[in-house]
Amino acid sequence: MDNQDQALLELAQALRGQDYQFVTPSPLTHARVNQRPENQLARDLAGVFGWSRPFYPDLLPADLYTLMRQAEAIEPCGELFRARYRLSSLAGELLWHSAYPTHQVDAVFFGPDTYRFAQAIETCLRTGRPMRRVADVGCGSGAGAILAARALPDAEVLALDINPEALRLTRINARLAGVSNLQARHSDLLQDVPGEFDLLLANPPYLVDPDQRAYRHGGGPLGAGLSLAIVEAAQQRLSPGGSLLLYTGVAMRDNGDPFREAVRRLCENQPVRWSYREVDPDVFGEELLAGAYVDCDRIAAVVLTLGRSPD
Repeated sequence: MDNQDQALLELAQALRGQDYQFVTPSPLTHARVNQRPENQLARDLAGVFGWSRPFYPDLLPADLYTLMRQAEAIEPCGELFRARYRLSSLAGELLWHSAYPTHQVDAVFFGPDTYRFAQAIETCLRTGRPMRRVADVGCGSGAGAILAARALPDAEVLALDINPEALRLTRINARLAGVSNLQARHSDLLQDVPGEFDLLLANPPYLVDPDQRAYRHGGGPLGAGLSLAIVEAAQQRLSPGGSLLLYTGVAMRDNGDPFREAVRRLCENQPVRWSYREVDPDVFGEELLAGAYVDCDRIAAVVLTLGRSPD
């Protein structure tokens, strides 16, 4: 860990010591709350590190401001400054990710989907089934991998992503969480890591993004391309009795679910069993106004669990 990353780690540790907490809302909610006149400037730590609001340097204690400088976690905003990262609370941990708004090509996502994904992971891990090797495919901030590593201290946990910034923040977040059985590695899905896995976790991007930003663009039909690729890859890489937990979003059309039908076709004549449920029937409703979703009914958040049959 270089000096810049060490400073970002120490900044999070200092904020944790001040009982910092922040729950990250959806981008639309974030925008609406920040548009209120009283929220034009940050007035506390949550305003700086959670809401990504401009601030005067004297708002922060000197030690925090110094760490921000050392971590290169601060940027000019007119005559003021703003944080380059957000720090969010999740299941007793704090995790760094990209500041709002996330326009950068290499932005690292965190939001309501992350909280729903975490709940699905916690439910999955209650089975008590032995798991020796786990991978979080498209790890982003590392939230899923960190939860798995914390719950399975004897397992090898891999956090995989094609985004170097996601891998960097995952390593810092893992150190912050105190987990030592997690490795962050560059991989396009599972192409760059060998072997089988007892558990695969995935919360891939699932929208059609005109700018094709990696954290948001799912590709394929209505953004489902990456999710379907993960389902297909998992069938080849799960150990006997192993499972895939996939949290994703699905664009519903003509009162039907095209993603579920595509999964059914992929699983035909395969030695797998799967279950599927909607965990939120209506997310990202603003996407229905234009672009790829103008003839869709809604976008739902779903959890797919796929298990390979024991040999």
